[in-house]
Amino acid sequence: MSDTRFDVAGVSVSPDHYIDGRRVASSETFECVSPIDQTHLGDIASGNLGHVDAAVTSASLAFPAWAALSAAQRQPYLQRFADAIGRRADVFATLESADAGVLRSRMAHGVVPRAMQNITWFAEHALTLQDRVIETPQARHLVRHDPAGVVAIITPWNSPLMLATWKIGPALASGNTVVLKAPEWAPLTSSLLADCAHEAGLPPGVFNLLQGSGPQTGAALVSDARLARISFTGSVATAKWIAKTAADNLVPCSLELGGKSAFIVLADADLDAAAATAALMYRNAGQVCLAGTRLLVHADVAPVFIEKLREVVGRLVVGDPRDAATEVGPIIHMRQLERVQGFVERAVAGGARLLWGGTRHDFGAQYFAPTLLTDLRQHDEIVQQEVFGPVLTLQTFASDDEVVGMANGTDYGLGGVCYGDEAHAIAIAERVRTGFIWINSFGIRDLAAPFGGIKRSGVGREGGDWSFEFFCDVKDVVVPKQPFKASFSHR
Repeated sequence: MSDTRFDVAGVSVSPDHYIDGRRVASSETFECVSPIDQTHLGDIASGNLGHVDAAVTSASLAFPAWAALSAAQRQPYLQRFADAIGRRADVFATLESADAGVLRSRMAHGVVPRAMQNITWFAEHALTLQDRVIETPQARHLVRHDPAGVVAIITPWNSPLMLATWKIGPALASGNTVVLKAPEWAPLTSSLLADCAHEAGLPPGVFNLLQGSGPQTGAALVSDARLARISFTGSVATAKWIAKTAADNLVPCSLELGGKSAFIVLADADLDAAAATAALMYRNAGQVCLAGTRLLVHADVAPVFIEKLREVVGRLVVGDPRDAATEVGPIIHMRQLERVQGFVERAVAGGARLLWGGTRHDFGAQYFAPTLLTDLRQHDEIVQQEVFGPVLTLQTFASDDEVVGMANGTDYGLGGVCYGDEAHAIAIAERVRTGFIWINSFGIRDLAAPFGGIKRSGVGREGGDWSFEFFCDVKDVVVPKQPFKASFSHR
């Protein structure tokens, strides 16, 4: 068993995989670099086909005993898992800020408590799964949710801890075993999760961690025919490849993908509130799939709204995400920053007008200034494609029909925001084709509610019963109410 560890801002981190209850090293490694200042944080073990085989084998062998436990018997393990995360709240906040460039204050006060809840809520909700009964005149149907088997979980770099636990919670609670593939650009909190699983006493093989690139480690994992489910959050291009690969083995996939969500400001909106909420779209440097990045503003109020938004954005603090005053941090990777910059440059070259931002921020190499573009056409690339950076677009509309057409006029359908008189906003929301839409608010989430998108924004829903419908095989045990007499007669 490998016991190699390195230090990141006073936090001890293992660079190795976690397979069958122990740390496993690799001869191949990749660099982990902080987006804050390009500091080399450590060399991380890179998984090959042998590591993937070992992890899936371990999960397969552990599955029967873990699945045989009742939800009540699994709950104490998961409570200890959540408690182990909670005891490391400060450590998780420090580590993910250094590794992914996310705001440390948001990690400490929002993400870590939510990560704990992702484990405990689903563990409790699993207690309600069994013994659902459907009564018919002929029979009693006992509906069971049986664990599916080995689950591959693949998470992105923009919120590694929250999104990993969001999937791990229901997967483990429903009796599956897990192989987590950490994001290559931000792997460290996934490694810390493995420490928590070990401390919680999860049986060997119930939780496994693999690290490495998508083309090598990820590809080997999703190609394994022993998987029962694949849960992925990430890009549309990667999701297409995963779906095609999984189809060869008929493995069901849950795909939570990108967004190009509309932020609609009606003529009867509270413009101060709308502007303050619109500025939140720059949070996490715009690297949030559910952000409302397309501002669709009624023409009658657009000039006033723009000035109110300009005032709020002008007060945003761009800087080191470890500083409590910072509101906008760095872009995760230089390749991503160049991608963001390319979108803006092509838009301006194509006739878009830059209202503010548009360039790299002078705070550091991987910082991009909050940006707003207008004078755009619906078919423009920057209106149609997800940028995943601190870049918003603004278009105006004159009627409800026009704004609904604009909102629905992309290949994405994840989220949305609508500000206006509540009844008016709800009427608009009912016509927008999307997985969810917030009325006069943003970011309100509940684990009991469904989350997911339509069109290129994904397949399936996560949260509440929807998570368990995916991670379980639903079985109908049919008990007749009258003595059954077998007969070939159709009369």
